[in-house]
Amino acid sequence: MKTTLSAVLLGLGLALATPSFAAVDINTADQKALEKLPGVGPAKAKAIIAHRPYKTKEDLKKVDGIGDKTYKVLEPEVTVTAGKSAK
Repeated sequence: MKTTLSAVLLGLGLALATPSFAAVDINTADQKALEKLPGVGPAKAKAIIAHRPYKTKEDLKKVDGIGDKTYKVLEPEVTVTAGKSAK
C-alpha cells in the first residue's frame, strides 16, 4: 500500500512539475503573445508580424535581430501553421 501510494504521489508530482505550454504560432499570434517569447520585445514582435507568412520556423532568421543564437532559444517554443497568416 505504501509503495503504491508513493508511486502515485511521485507520478502526480512529475505531472505537475512538467511544464505544459502551447507553442506560439508565428503566423497567427498577436504582438502580445509574441512578446511572451524569450528575447522578444515589442520591436521584435512587430518585425516578426511584418515578415509573415512563414513557411518554416527557420524563416524567423530572416527577421532582423534573430540570428542562430536567438533562433535556437525560440525554436522549441514556436510553431508554424502553413497557409494561415494574420497581419
